[in-house]
Amino acid sequence: MGLKISEIKMYYGWVIVGVALISMAFWLGTRSSFSVFYVSLLEDFSWNRGESAGVQSMALITYTILAPLIGGLIDRFGPRRVIVPGIIVFALSLALCSLIKSLLHFYLLYGIFMGAGITCIGIISYSAIIAHWFERKRGLASGIAVSGIGFGTFFMVPFSQYFISMLGWRFTFVLLGGLSLIILLPLNGILLRHKPQDLGLFPDGDGEGKAPEVFVNKNSGRDHNEIDWTLPIAMRIKAFWALLAFTFFSVIGIYIVLVHNVRFLVDQGIDKMQAAFVLALVGLISSGFRIFWGWLSDRIGREITFTLGMICNCIGMASLILIEITGDVAFIYCFSIFFGMGWGVSAPMFMAVSADLFKGKGFGLIYGVVEGGIGVAGAIGAWIGGFIFDLTKSYQWAFILGILVFLLSCIFIWLAAPRKYHPMRNKR
Repeated sequence: MGLKISEIKMYYGWVIVGVALISMAFWLGTRSSFSVFYVSLLEDFSWNRGESAGVQSMALITYTILAPLIGGLIDRFGPRRVIVPGIIVFALSLALCSLIKSLLHFYLLYGIFMGAGITCIGIISYSAIIAHWFERKRGLASGIAVSGIGFGTFFMVPFSQYFISMLGWRFTFVLLGGLSLIILLPLNGILLRHKPQDLGLFPDGDGEGKAPEVFVNKNSGRDHNEIDWTLPIAMRIKAFWALLAFTFFSVIGIYIVLVHNVRFLVDQGIDKMQAAFVLALVGLISSGFRIFWGWLSDRIGREITFTLGMICNCIGMASLILIEITGDVAFIYCFSIFFGMGWGVSAPMFMAVSADLFKGKGFGLIYGVVEGGIGVAGAIGAWIGGFIFDLTKSYQWAFILGILVFLLSCIFIWLAAPRKYHPMRNKR
């Protein structure tokens, strides 16, 4: 008699978290690796920084357009029927980028086709799944899942730079595409499940008969779980728009750094491999802090946790400004530590706050719209960093803008007020 998945002692939700971790390592690792491809492509082609960074913006615009669709399709058909075809498109598009001969080719293959495929292995897909598998431990589960973002950056940025230096950027695109196909396709095709009920399980691994947590909206007095959340209903309340704003502003600042920091450091006289390692170190530090911030937010609240993280981001951004002003590259270490800490707070809070507010049968579509806004913000951040440099021949004003949007994002998470609905301390 075969062993059923539901009979395995470890709660299967943690397997889902593991699949999400590995998939999102490729998702953000690939996006972050754009910065090292960017340096090499600028050397091989006569493109200016604004128009070439716009390829990343195009990928994010594609992500923006498709994110709500992907979320809605997962709600309707389940994750495997959406994610598996997306992996194939993602991997093939990366490999075909090895053939580009013009900026138009790059916009088409990377900006549109790769951007479409990568949407399926991003935070939108796994947030829509993890929201069903966890309630009380949602922050921790989200933090572990998105720690893959940091691990992906840590491994894939220097990995890409190494192979670019040794064998060229064309070979490296093929290599990344092949690895994506070999690793992600079997993991997602075999192990993914949409909801714990599919395996006869309950959220957080709780046993049958455990009374569900009840969260009352302090403003309306209604049981928040009784609302059958759909996108039109969510759009009627202020918390939804505050949710869009807090994610939007923080991502603008993050993408100013992710796309332009390697080029900035090379401009300051730092070796390309060392500059790539700095970004990789940021990713590694962020991984540990994604888990920490997720765990902490289950205990002290999402708002306080996110605010602490954004303060770290501001210190990291200020360190980049000081590198240019003083010429002292020792500030690299301050940047790596603090920006790594601060970047780590973003994704787990995006996932957890969204699910706290709007978990339900339409959550995939709702979170897809949130991620659509994040895609727009990333496109703005990627483009505006290059635009400001082309205008001023310096990244200083771009980094100052980054600090301002980080502070704005803190205001809006307090207005979203997930503390009103999250099962934090009251049951302990």
